[in-house]
Amino acid sequence: MTAPGSTYKRQPPPLLVRSAFAAGLFGIGRPMMRLLELTGRAERALVKAAAGREQRLAARNPFRGYTPTRHDVFVATYAKSGTNWMMQMAHQLLFHGEGEFEHIHCVVPWPDTVVMGPMKKYAIPIEDPSVWQASPEQKRVIKTHFNWELLPYHEDARYIMVIRDPKDVFVSSYFFFVKEGPLAGPAPTLDTWYKAFLNGGMPVGGSWAKNTAGYWAQRHRPNVLILSFKAMKRDLRGTVERVADFLDVRVSEQVLDTVARKSSFEYMKQIDEKFRMWKMIPWQGENHMLRKGAQGGSSELLTVERQREIDSRFMAELKQLGSDFPYEEFCDVTPGAAKSETAAHA
Repeated sequence: MTAPGSTYKRQPPPLLVRSAFAAGLFGIGRPMMRLLELTGRAERALVKAAAGREQRLAARNPFRGYTPTRHDVFVATYAKSGTNWMMQMAHQLLFHGEGEFEHIHCVVPWPDTVVMGPMKKYAIPIEDPSVWQASPEQKRVIKTHFNWELLPYHEDARYIMVIRDPKDVFVSSYFFFVKEGPLAGPAPTLDTWYKAFLNGGMPVGGSWAKNTAGYWAQRHRPNVLILSFKAMKRDLRGTVERVADFLDVRVSEQVLDTVARKSSFEYMKQIDEKFRMWKMIPWQGENHMLRKGAQGGSSELLTVERQREIDSRFMAELKQLGSDFPYEEFCDVTPGAAKSETAAHA
């Protein structure tokens, strides 16, 4: 059932539209990707596409004209960084552990999708007040993967950012987008995806370092909370308490226990269908949203050398951006990465 007060019904594109979309990905996208890879231009093409996408987002920002209010709790992350985890936690807190829904995006707006073509009716519109009106706390969650500079800011709203080790982000993104998701058509190789990730060529989010630096710079605002995926894994109950305190949610220990239980990987995995994306490729199997939810498992796809290169590259890039983001606190730094970083500046 849907959350009290929410009657929104998500509308996937017609089968014919999804079939045509998929046919383009496989019939045109795949041979084009193979050609780009054979000629050594795939990475550059993905990076260029990502840059163009950022320009279009800035020009067509769906948040333009929207003024946040005290009812809004923004959950902002780089893609594959614990977004659904934090949305579930925050939504359950705002509904005192009783936040039921048919799909998370029947109750959580995702304005980013307005400029994603066939995804435009994926989530309840941000203009719909029904969810916060039904919440005991008179608040609702809003999801976004946008960089800070594209977000609407108001001191009455709350902003929660989750930052995850980029090595784990890379692994999760490859399985989600390429192995099981919409890019299964073009199917860039692991090597192509790796090089694109290092150089800001991700289809959602662009540069991890730029996104992280932008979020981190806002940490001193009283209405901004920045959380480490690593710390969340280490202490789920403590994270629930911290988020509850940030949102001024005063509930019993029993309710906090319920929220922690409903925010656990085991519980969310059981209701994975409530978080899954639409099947944009009709003949494809289910694209599960929750795969492992692990911290520190990047060796599944990355050699030690590549783990070290990601650490070194992003630590150096953060410094170039003038950010004092504590990389070692949020990420499991690969032995030898600091030496590589020094060498990069030599």
